[in-house]
Amino acid sequence: MRYLLLTIVSVVFYSSSAIAHDGLVQIKSSHDVKVTADRLEQVLNAKGMTVFIRINHAAGAEKVGKMLRPTELVIFGNPKIGTPLMQCAQSIGIDLPQKALISEDEAGQVWFSYNDPMYLAKRHEVKGCDEVLKKVSNALAKFSAKATSP
Repeated sequence: MRYLLLTIVSVVFYSSSAIAHDGLVQIKSSHDVKVTADRLEQVLNAKGMTVFIRINHAAGAEKVGKMLRPTELVIFGNPKIGTPLMQCAQSIGIDLPQKALISEDEAGQVWFSYNDPMYLAKRHEVKGCDEVLKKVSNALAKFSAKATSP
């Protein structure tokens, strides 16, 4: 019974705060774009991940006289995890390192988006890396939760 209740709560929470479509996981953030990206960068650094670059797309658009709602991309990873995935299917390297897009929609809602590792596994026909994929999926879920939660 307890398991059933936890499952129901998880489904309700997930469905109300996250969307998964065509391999893209999107989670509502309780913060603005900058704060969400800052929180993500903090949790990544605390977990020993490498943050390769943080791109402010809105600032780039402004430089060429264009308007873009707040949008930042954080590119991060860890070769201890990425390398085994590429050993299973080298083509997955086109989708690595991991990326998180934090953006504000037209209604002012901030979204944290990333590629679903299971979708990438299907895309690249990854075989024999189930444990690594599970680890990546769990880590991304935790990182996104810490970045987006109140």
